[in-house]
Amino acid sequence: MKLIRRITVTEPGQAIDLLVRSCPELSKGRLKDAMNKGAVQLVQGKQHKRLRRAQAEVVAGNVLELHYDDDILQRQANAPVLLADERGYSVWFKPAGLLSQGNEWGDHLALLRQAEQHFTPLRPVFLLHRLDREASGLVLIAHHKAMAATLSQLIQQHKIEKTYRITVSGVPDAALQAQGEITLPLDGKACCTRFRLVQVLQQPSRAVLEIDLISGRKHQIRRHFAAIGHPVMGDPQYGNGNQDPAGMALQATRLAFELPGKGLRQHELPPELRR
Repeated sequence: MKLIRRITVTEPGQAIDLLVRSCPELSKGRLKDAMNKGAVQLVQGKQHKRLRRAQAEVVAGNVLELHYDDDILQRQANAPVLLADERGYSVWFKPAGLLSQGNEWGDHLALLRQAEQHFTPLRPVFLLHRLDREASGLVLIAHHKAMAATLSQLIQQHKIEKTYRITVSGVPDAALQAQGEITLPLDGKACCTRFRLVQVLQQPSRAVLEIDLISGRKHQIRRHFAAIGHPVMGDPQYGNGNQDPAGMALQATRLAFELPGKGLRQHELPPELRR
């Protein structure tokens, strides 16, 4: 079952009671589960906040938004792995199948929510960059606003080195390997993907490449390599003839940056988590 409800509160009461009255298709238990998994939001003006407590009090003028999808709420994914806790920020391994952050349909399958739940006592969590759901690898999360601002500025200034490893269908020719970069504009904007050959695989013909992402357009690596006829293996959206039952062969393997006052920070994906 999939449904969306936007409910305007006309009198004070508990959120769960209002949801039960407004959504007779769903049991109270299912509604509580949806709330716990982040599928209910409290709207106050322009602010949207996930409402997780069934007994939370709402007042006249509030709006509750429910985005309910049985399939999404029942899904499971592998758990993320905390690789480094630097107090001001942490570095996580995001497995394939896990979102970087939630959406209106919930956040129980999101790295940001699971990172938040990991820490006791709770710490603030600020997502600094994203990986596609199908991709895996390193993700940075900040734990206070000052660190979030510092790291976000480094990202905007292209001062955080991001290295990826991908496997593509076929092998780029010698001229393209010598060029070592793809500069096709995306969405009308300049961008650059640099790469180097790591290994050639056979049956079928594939190439393992290491990528330095110079700019960060949406799906940049995937779109660039699909555009030159060497789509990422297992990519469900871009390319043809690149199906792979093992999933999408795109992984963020290294992050490096100079943290003001603290020097160089380097984080690499350990061998046991590499695909």
